[in-house]
Amino acid sequence: MNLRAVGATLVVNILSFCREKTAMFFTLAFPIILILVFGSIFKDQDALHYTLHVQDLDSTELSAQLIKNLEQTGRITVATVDAAGDASQYAKDHKLNLVLVIPKNYERSLEERMGSDDLAAFSTLTYIYDPSSTSVDSKMQLLSAVFAEINQRMSGTPTFIRTEATSILAKKYRFIEFFIPGTIAMAVMTASLFGTVNLNTELRQKGVIRKLATTPITRSEWILSNILYQFILAILSTIAMLAVSYAVFDVSLQLNAWLPVILVFEVFTFAGIGMILTRFVKEAQSAAAAANAIMFPMMFLSGSFFPIEMMPGFLQTFARLLPLYYMNEALRSAMVFVDHGATLGYTAVIAGVAAGVFIVGIRVTRWEENA
Repeated sequence: MNLRAVGATLVVNILSFCREKTAMFFTLAFPIILILVFGSIFKDQDALHYTLHVQDLDSTELSAQLIKNLEQTGRITVATVDAAGDASQYAKDHKLNLVLVIPKNYERSLEERMGSDDLAAFSTLTYIYDPSSTSVDSKMQLLSAVFAEINQRMSGTPTFIRTEATSILAKKYRFIEFFIPGTIAMAVMTASLFGTVNLNTELRQKGVIRKLATTPITRSEWILSNILYQFILAILSTIAMLAVSYAVFDVSLQLNAWLPVILVFEVFTFAGIGMILTRFVKEAQSAAAAANAIMFPMMFLSGSFFPIEMMPGFLQTFARLLPLYYMNEALRSAMVFVDHGATLGYTAVIAGVAAGVFIVGIRVTRWEENA
């Protein structure tokens, strides 16, 4: 065996690796990014601490003591909900996944139980919850554990504190039906961003973009045709995903005019980002690495796979700065909740971002400089 040949080949491979920025990114930087992101998200899941919104309809000393018992767990911070309001509407308006309602006559029922040993006396607390949230179950389990401890101290059968759950949604949905809109948004983002980056870098390296300056087609016409192409691909991809979802999982989603509108703005947004990347990152490999660096944080931090409330506060703030977060929320508001007001709000944000990045993308695209 010729060790010199082995060593020379090894050196060539190492040098080639160092020149491939995409390979370096996925081999070194990307795993580190994943560890940092998911480590920050899941490192404290065993010690979940959250804010619980409580509506106390009894407003008595003993109901206040119950709230104090919840805070004494060290894992719950109580926020008060106005007793005169509707708890379900409050949860929807404030995008909460859980509100605890203490019923009226809680104190009287407890006094009957403790004072006269009336074991038939009980009180039913209500969980107003959002079934689309994957973290709401752990919150309800924590509350149930607290109530079980209180019931155990009272040592009575049947239990005094009972619970019932009421969904904030008029219709019951499965988790797959909340997952699909996020998948659609993610797929369109990926196709639009990488489609624009790959097309622009390939045509630039082949000298095609420079030659376009000598043809009758204008820069805006060429860009618009590429946007329409990406939109057609987005429509086909969405139709395919929905067809499989309906056929395999028998989902129940609302398909309305909001869907193509949101997809249009998403395509414009990520096509614009792609144009900006290919203007300032000249090499195809570097452009792909830059696109990955943008895409993967959005994919994991924008609520496509799990709710952002599972993340630390600083990551939640960062997530709300990402355009994919608003696309996820817009699609879910339109297809799951059928909340046109919320959909309009999220879509307006998307439209603003789309207009901004697309205008910048057009301004920085220069045929002569892209040779």
